[in-house]
Amino acid sequence: MNFALILFILTVVTGIAWAADKLAFAPRRRARAQTSLAEFDARRPALQASYGDAELGASRVRLAEDLLRQPLWLEYSASFFPVILAMFLLRSFLVEPFKIPSGSMVPTLLVGDFILVNKYAYGVHLPVINKKVVQMGEPKRGDVAVFRYPKDPSQDYIKRVIGLPGDTVEYINKRLTVNGQPVAYEKLPDYLDEERLSYSTQWRETVGGVKHEILNDADRPSQIAAFDDFPFRSNCVYDPCGVTCKVPAGHYFMMGDNRDNSADSRYWGFVPEENLVGRAFFVWMNLGNIKRIGSFQ
Repeated sequence: MNFALILFILTVVTGIAWAADKLAFAPRRRARAQTSLAEFDARRPALQASYGDAELGASRVRLAEDLLRQPLWLEYSASFFPVILAMFLLRSFLVEPFKIPSGSMVPTLLVGDFILVNKYAYGVHLPVINKKVVQMGEPKRGDVAVFRYPKDPSQDYIKRVIGLPGDTVEYINKRLTVNGQPVAYEKLPDYLDEERLSYSTQWRETVGGVKHEILNDADRPSQIAAFDDFPFRSNCVYDPCGVTCKVPAGHYFMMGDNRDNSADSRYWGFVPEENLVGRAFFVWMNLGNIKRIGSFQ
């Protein structure tokens, strides 16, 4: 059971409790309180001989509070409904937080980064069933996108959009070409990968007008080995220098920025449009490095 479904169930359950309290339980408590307080007021003159006005007034206040108080089970369900509803709507339609679990997007995103994902960038989807109901936009080359892993939709992956529907993507000798146009590269100082304690060759790559850093390992071959048998596998041609793929309609070609340490479309195939979750745009926390906070490309 995924978190979206759990949150949906909690929203429904607490919403039912909240509505039941507003429509039924609260009116009954108020009616009982009015009856009991009327009886208390009727007895008040007789009680004044034994108790002062201040003590009787305090007793009346306590009686009213006791009679109007929600049962414990209702207090902990109905009172949380507005918070859970706000969280559900925010997470379903606006932004959703994710944590980066692996180094496939280094140096753009590091292990332990907590990121925000724009949920409406690629359209408004109904929560849980993930059906698009409003078209808002489409992925662009260079976007960092979160999507449900085609081989196991219960898992969320994050990669960079390299190929759009209809594109021809070539990754030959560790260089990208999209629709016959070589991607621009600028050499940068070598990058120290602190997770693997090794240096990688670093380049600034420009895809779809988006400049971002990528890594290559000089000791890793260009050949794509151990690739899967995925849908539209016939659209890809593998050779010792790399791979060339024609992106089918309604699908996208994704790659990690840590090119020699990323399981992506080169290995398991294309991402269907319905698997898209949203566009990642902001690092809001990294417990090991507060300097990581900020936007990225």
